[in-house]
Amino acid sequence: RRHTMAQTTAEQRLLFPLPAYNFRVDVAGVGMSVATVSGIALEQGHVTYRHGFSYIEGEEITQYRHEEFAPITMTRGTVIGVEELRDWLTEGDLRNMDVSLCDEVGAPVVTWHIAKAVPVKVSAPTYDATTNDVAIDTLEVMAAGITIEHTTGS
Repeated sequence: RRHTMAQTTAEQRLLFPLPAYNFRVDVAGVGMSVATVSGIALEQGHVTYRHGFSYIEGEEITQYRHEEFAPITMTRGTVIGVEELRDWLTEGDLRNMDVSLCDEVGAPVVTWHIAKAVPVKVSAPTYDATTNDVAIDTLEVMAAGITIEHTTGS
């Protein structure tokens, strides 16, 4: 029977995935309270090239850099007097956005940097008199220029 020593916090940090609930969203340097963020993806565009000898040599895939805007969806509880989502949609300007996955003390460990984000849709909550669920607003932004940064930190 093999005995192992208890793992330190630093060892656990390297061995176990981070919980997805501990994240932070900053838009143009200002923190934004959101409940969920989905759709962030870093994708490399490509073309599959088929030439006359593809049946013998196989197809070739060529990758290229082409900045395309992709949708990101965020949700948050509806709060009286908090109008930054509506204001951003009305202004319609491109802003940078960071979505950071944080460690147990709230320090960013992985940050998805979005160079350009512009809101395209704010949706009202689903109204349902048969439940007592929280009212949730949905914001859809189109995003481009996505990079990922891993912070080694403590």
